[in-house]
Amino acid sequence: MAISIARSNPETVSRPTGYTHAIEIRNPERRLVISGQVGMAADGTVPDTGGGQIDLALANLRAVLEANDMTVANLIKTTVFLTDRSLLGAYRAARAAMLGDHAPASTLLFVSGLADPRWVVEIEAEAAA
Repeated sequence: MAISIARSNPETVSRPTGYTHAIEIRNPERRLVISGQVGMAADGTVPDTGGGQIDLALANLRAVLEANDMTVANLIKTTVFLTDRSLLGAYRAARAAMLGDHAPASTLLFVSGLADPRWVVEIEAEAAA
């Protein structure tokens, strides 16, 4: 059986901006659960700006997808942790640039800190194929 993905945005719930309220997946051949990706390069360096960290965290997410023969089109759920509300606009712009019209289910949280005090963003995700 082929994978079936149905997106749902009920009219009785507020209209989503850049995400989908519910995604039903039937018959996935593969499901990929991705640990939180942060704005840290392979050599351990961390960009000085929140925007730079957001861009790198999304690039790391894309790299994990590609290493598993998937693309952003396979994303079905993201959970984003930001440590500063002022980064919301930068995150939304970077997300839109990466995802285009693709809108996975999504949760965004503002938290007081992450595992490394230098980090301002962490993005975990699920993908299916």
